[in-house]
Amino acid sequence: MTTLILVRHAKSDWGSAALDDHARPLNDRGLRDAPVMAERLASTGVAVERILASTALRARTTAAAFGSALGIEPDLRHTLYGASARVLLDAASGSGSQSVLVVAHDPGMTVLAERLSNGGIGGMPTCAVATFTWRTDDWDVATATDPDEWTFDSPKS
Repeated sequence: MTTLILVRHAKSDWGSAALDDHARPLNDRGLRDAPVMAERLASTGVAVERILASTALRARTTAAAFGSALGIEPDLRHTLYGASARVLLDAASGSGSQSVLVVAHDPGMTVLAERLSNGGIGGMPTCAVATFTWRTDDWDVATATDPDEWTFDSPKS
């Protein structure tokens, strides 16, 4: 089985305009939500082999909460900062693991979640968790096409 878990970083602090975007920390809500969501995920019994995370402070902090709950040290990657859906999916598939949790940013997270759910996920708010599973041990099934080129029909009203 191949599993991809997408986690958008928790709510960040916009309090200081002097801070570089990469250095923005989590705000109080984000610091509260990340461990709660991490524990909820861990309580499902999901087996995560690897956590990949953007190097941005808000993503690193979110990933640390998930890592603590799952007993895994996050693998920080600068390429996930502001990454497209394709880059996020390629990072997971190229990780060498069958069950990967990725902590990163929008719009890439929402685009990937929308495409993998065939439009069933309308967006990834902060600290959202979306899990996708394929009944194969081959990432080629998940990465067969470029998510930036995927299309899907909107549900009929």
